[in-house]
Amino acid sequence: MSQPFTDDKTPLVTPFILSLLAAHPPSPPRPLVIGLNGLQGIGKTTLVTSLARSLPADHHRTTLVLSIDDFYLPHDRQLALAASHPTNLLVQTRGEPGTHDLALANRVFASLLAGEETRIPQYDKAAFSGRGDRLSESEWPIVNRPGEPRVEVVILEGWCVGFRALEHADLEAKWRGESLTLRMHPLEHLELINDFLRGYDALTDLLDGFVHIDAEDLAYVYAWRGEQEAALRRERGTGMSEEEVVRFVDGYFPAYELYCDGVRKGVLRAKGEGRQLKIVVGRDRRVKESCTI
Repeated sequence: MSQPFTDDKTPLVTPFILSLLAAHPPSPPRPLVIGLNGLQGIGKTTLVTSLARSLPADHHRTTLVLSIDDFYLPHDRQLALAASHPTNLLVQTRGEPGTHDLALANRVFASLLAGEETRIPQYDKAAFSGRGDRLSESEWPIVNRPGEPRVEVVILEGWCVGFRALEHADLEAKWRGESLTLRMHPLEHLELINDFLRGYDALTDLLDGFVHIDAEDLAYVYAWRGEQEAALRRERGTGMSEEEVVRFVDGYFPAYELYCDGVRKGVLRAKGEGRQLKIVVGRDRRVKESCTI
């Protein structure tokens, strides 16, 4: 049975963001950029929804939430990527590093950081029978219009936000060591994802602060996703079976096993201490501990 969910993270994250804002150079137009990473089902959506509502309403800070998902490659380019690596299961569907349009993401962030009027990409995960596609640019919302308040806080959330590539020797050592899913894939397939991930550094380096919602055990993600799908089956009569849930999470789990340790050590240490908030939750998704690093 799904555990009752209580948002006990917003009271921790809000003062963290406000403290970074207080130290942020006041000269407009550059907004404060926060990265937010967490496992699937850990409560990211609830948290960012709360922040998007409370920061403007309670603290008068115009806030924009972006999802890394909205930068997925359009349908035709995703198919081309899959076809170019037909035996690599990690790129046959969207999700892993390499399946995002980094050129688009960099353009959007350059515009936001300059305080310019900016169209925000939107992605329809239901298109093409669930394979997904980007919406037409005419359907993208616009921020920073003339006469409107400029965005002061940008939150980029996603399961792989903040991941940084490993050196080859470290990648191979993890692949040869104990893991749940890494040996399901040839080493060269993981190396492809690792090489793609190097291109994400430009986005990560833009971050002024980082929030990492961690779990006492990474394997909780299987149970959390299973609970979500069980609820969908009860409420709507549709949803992935237990076996399908395992296969779905298996597609993401290698990256968790490879890169979460790096996030735990600190994504922004080069910018100084105190810029990353670490929140650890238990099986019930309630906060067990928190600290800044």
